[in-house]
Amino acid sequence: MRNKGITPQPNEIVTSGPIPQRRLLLQTAAATLLLSVIPRGRAASDSPNVVAVRVWPSHAYTRVTIESTAPLSFKQFQLKDPERLVVDLEGIDINSQLQSLSGKVLPDDPYIQQLRAGRNKPGVVRLVLDLKTEARPQLFTLPPVAEYQHRLVIDLYPAHQDDPLLAFLSDHDGDSPAPLSKSDTIASQPQRADASAAGDSSKPAQPDKKPPKDEVVERKQLKVDRLVTVVLDPGHGGEDPGAVGPGGTYEKTVVLSIARRLKTLLEEDPNVRVVLTRDGDYFVPLGTRVKKARAVKADLFMSIHADAALRADASGASVFALSDKSATSVQARMLAQSQNEADLIGGVKLDNKNPELARVLMDLTMTSTINDSLKLGKVMLGELGDINRLHKPQVEQAGFAVLKAPDIPSVLVETAFISNPEEEKKLVSDDYQQKMAQALHRGIRKFFSKYPPQPRTKLANR
Repeated sequence: MRNKGITPQPNEIVTSGPIPQRRLLLQTAAATLLLSVIPRGRAASDSPNVVAVRVWPSHAYTRVTIESTAPLSFKQFQLKDPERLVVDLEGIDINSQLQSLSGKVLPDDPYIQQLRAGRNKPGVVRLVLDLKTEARPQLFTLPPVAEYQHRLVIDLYPAHQDDPLLAFLSDHDGDSPAPLSKSDTIASQPQRADASAAGDSSKPAQPDKKPPKDEVVERKQLKVDRLVTVVLDPGHGGEDPGAVGPGGTYEKTVVLSIARRLKTLLEEDPNVRVVLTRDGDYFVPLGTRVKKARAVKADLFMSIHADAALRADASGASVFALSDKSATSVQARMLAQSQNEADLIGGVKLDNKNPELARVLMDLTMTSTINDSLKLGKVMLGELGDINRLHKPQVEQAGFAVLKAPDIPSVLVETAFISNPEEEKKLVSDDYQQKMAQALHRGIRKFFSKYPPQPRTKLANR
């Protein structure tokens, strides 16, 4: 019997009794199963969505990075008169991130005049890069790593390189000295980063302080009768910020400032030329850093970093050298592993590596160079202990890729723990940065005084 007061609606099924109820349950289950197997088209989560865009200008090259939730499919072509690069991103829609690209390009970008993004046709966004000069673009994708999702990287290299060292590296294997003067550097003055690096609080290095003309510098102080080349390697850069302090300080920013200060001090010595692997906020692959040092026939290679640890109270400075065996401690092994991941984070086109460089990087049969590196590290620890406590009193060793030049004494200096709130405050202060640069300067001078490099090219009469 139906309930009183209830009128069935058209097509409504009115049930009563146990058998219709079982039938309804079976119908519901069948409908649920059917819905689960019916194709519903591509899920929204599978479609790429651009979540961030960044532009990293430098004298060496300009990098444009497009970060998305899924891999981007793209096509590219170049146009002449004027020079343009066109990139079609397929399977996405224009959004606020892509529209913001035009504002990321700075007026002093060496290679990009302007960058435009717009809807070309349904499901296709076209990027047009108006170029200032003829360029050789390299486009490649990167899988998710660290805090980054999928990335499409657009690297713009000049077709005609006007930097003597960069041109040399493009055309040679790096086994001959590059034609650099004492004051040359690998990169020009730093280019400003885009708005994505707004968290950086880099402070400009102090201006060069040249010795007075009547000041006499004794050449015997260094006991070297030729020009000495020192390569300073500020760690990380560009897409790779390195460690980030609790106050938001980027490791890449701090170490670049210290390296610039150290360069200024070293250039006051009459027989020292200094080369920076980077002089701006852009990424340089680890192998390229080694290759640059070998190209200029470096007598010493120093990679400058600011350490991080899970424990906020970890503190002190450390010095590391390469190991041809196992790491000397768990900390050294973990640090080398994290530093060696820089290429993954910074973004390297892995199928474009120099095979000869790869063989060099795999060559660990360099006992003499490692011994010289340990001597250099010991001298550096003696100076660092005067301005900060030492995290470890001895030189640690592990398989750092950036220290694998087989013929150059190389060390990696951790100036302090940026993960420690107190040491982070030190690292951003002008006073500590200058003291650190002075300590490193003293250590380099003492090393060359105690272990002079072998004669090579005699100094010209000054």
